[in-house]
This record gives sequence, C-alpha cells and structure tokens, in this order.
Amino acid sequence: MTPIINRYDFALLFDVENGNPNGDPDAGNLPRIDPETGSGLVTDVCLKRKVRNYVEMLNRENAAIYVREKAVLTRFHEEAYRAIGAEDELRDAEEAAKKSESGESEDGASAKKKAAKPKRKGGEHVEEARKWMCERFYDVRTFGAVMSLGVNCGQVRGPVQMTFAHSVDPVLTQEHSITRMAVATEAEAEKQGGDNRTMGRKNTIPYGLYLGYGFVSPHLAAQTGFSMEDLELFWEALVNMFEHDRSAARGLMSTRKLYIFRHDSALGNAPARTLFDCIKAEPVNANRPARKYADYLVSIDASALPSGVTLVEKP
Repeated sequence: MTPIINRYDFALLFDVENGNPNGDPDAGNLPRIDPETGSGLVTDVCLKRKVRNYVEMLNRENAAIYVREKAVLTRFHEEAYRAIGAEDELRDAEEAAKKSESGESEDGASAKKKAAKPKRKGGEHVEEARKWMCERFYDVRTFGAVMSLGVNCGQVRGPVQMTFAHSVDPVLTQEHSITRMAVATEAEAEKQGGDNRTMGRKNTIPYGLYLGYGFVSPHLAAQTGFSMEDLELFWEALVNMFEHDRSAARGLMSTRKLYIFRHDSALGNAPARTLFDCIKAEPVNANRPARKYADYLVSIDASALPSGVTLVEKP
C-alpha cells in the first residue's frame, strides 16, 4: 500500500448525555475537568483507545492492534524477530538474561548491564523488525510506539496525532447515590443484619459537547507505511467508535461531526489553527444550560478556508 502524500488536519465534535466520558483515576474516577475554567476534558489516550477497539473489532488483515487489553508487548517483539528469521538474536538475548540472573562471568551491576546490552540492541535487525511491526499492527503505523524495551523493535513516531478534547462550555459534575440489593459474601450479610444492600456512588455530566483536534503528517506516514486505506479506516473509526463502546458509566456518547481539512500539498497550505477557527459552536439560548445537541448551533465558515484546502464533513 502506498503511503499518503497529502497533509490532513481534522476536528472531532462529540457529546455525552448523562455519563462520564473519561474518568480520572487520580480523582476517584470523576469526569476530567479543567480546574481553572470548569471545561470538561477527554484525553487523546482515551480517544485512541476507542479507535483501537473499533479497528480490532473489524479483524482486518494487516490491521492487528499492538496495545490491546492484557497484551504482553514483548511477545509481539519476539514474533517479529522470528518472522524476519532472526531467531539467533532472541537466543542471545535469553542467554544474556540468564547470565545476568545467575551472575556468571561477571558480578554485580556490570554483569547485568553487559548482559542486557545485546538484548536491547537487537543486533542489526532492529530496523527490519520495526518495519515488520509497522506492517502488522495498525496502531503502530498510525499512532507510533516505543518498542525498544525487552527485545528491541525500535521506536516509531506515528503520523496521526491528537489533542485533548475540551468541552465547548463548562460542565457540571453530578454525584448520584446508588444501591445494590445484594452483598458479595456471607460475612457482609451477617454484618448487614439481613438487610443485604450496599451503597455506592456514580458521577455523571448531564450534557457536554466536546471538540478535539488532530493532525496527519505525510512525512511520518512514509516512514510507517500509513496508507490511504489506513486513513479511511481511521475516519470510519472516529465516526463509529462510540457506537460500539457502550456502558452504563459513559451514558450516551455520539460523534456529531468530523471535519477533515485536506491540503493539496505535503507541507500544507495553511496553519491548522486558521482552519480550526472556522468552526463555531454556540448555545442557542445562553440563559439556560445545554442538555442536548440541538441546544447548540454548530457551523463552519467554508468561505473562509484558504486556497489549497478542501473540507470534507462526516457523517
């Protein structure tokens, strides 16, 4: 597949109703919020996770996912070395690790350092292994990956990069008490005295409209082999990823608009900020809080786009 040759910038507009779009584990899984402005946040890592899950669900050829649930990443590295016929490097790495653990030939930190050296370097096959990983794994050639730990497959800087998504207006976090009419163990039942119920908390946002940005570099695409087919799959994932990621905690999440700015050249025909500033999302009634997408007027001034840039809207 031929790598893309044009630069792309894009803006993703999505919303949440009565849900938690991205919990913060350092804050009791509360919805992420900018403490200074009250705006809601969804991290780029969260959005990439949903793209990965969608692509993995499709199970397409040469579109496996590297960073997936319960994966042991070095196993994929070993698979790459076997695929390119470099099993000797794996054996050298294993022997070096064993010597490091047993303390043979050397002692202390110097032995561990010396033993780890061939394991991390991977000899002269690192570039070949890196290429194989890009061909096999969709998220490696899309988002990039650090694959130099353990059996070394190098590092990849992905052509697709995304920002945090911010809510258009400040959001309100609501805390709800919930009851489970059962307990987990006999000990809990005895402690409850026959009233087998447990209390919990659930945090949601009544409504939030979020806007995030992204960039696609053809120069980095040439290094990873990111093709037009890969790009179309990425657009498809952004439009449909919430449809296959339902949970009670996340409420109703939907992609509302995907604005794609295609440049006529590899270097680009306008700064990304100029293009993003053409997008406007304003409340229909500023005197009451928004509770649905229809409470906003979303528009884009296509006439303000500079020459050499083509706008595509999805869905």
